Amino acid sequence: QVQLVESGGGLVQAGGSLTLSCAASGRTFSSAGMGWFRQPPGNEREFVAAINWSGGGTYYADSVKGRFTISRDNAKNTVYLQMNSLKPEDTAVYYCAADHRTAQAMRIMSARAIDYWGQGTQVTVSS
Repeated sequence: QVQLVESGGGLVQAGGSLTLSCAASGRTFSSAGMGWFRQPPGNEREFVAAINWSGGGTYYADSVKGRFTISRDNAKNTVYLQMNSLKPEDTAVYYCAADHRTAQAMRIMSARAIDYWGQGTQVTVSS
């Protein structure tokens, strides 16, 4: 099992920034890819960004490319999502995800197939 704990959500004005953190524990060696998904009100969970625990490779949804940056600290088993130039349409519950597949696979696979999820953290962007 892998446990994921997110932090860093909150309320921010449009154009502002937030950084989300996801601390992983447990059998983290079983996860190749880590990522962030989000679920806007009334919508399905959607891919945001993903990164491999080792090696290269970061992937982003087109809607956040150039504004969001995913990074990792292997020593701390923590993944971050730096969100800049936030827009009201970024409002959602953000979920950290871990999977035995790579970040590249996480970009295109169904959210229903993800191995592990965090509890989610609310991000609200006001206009």
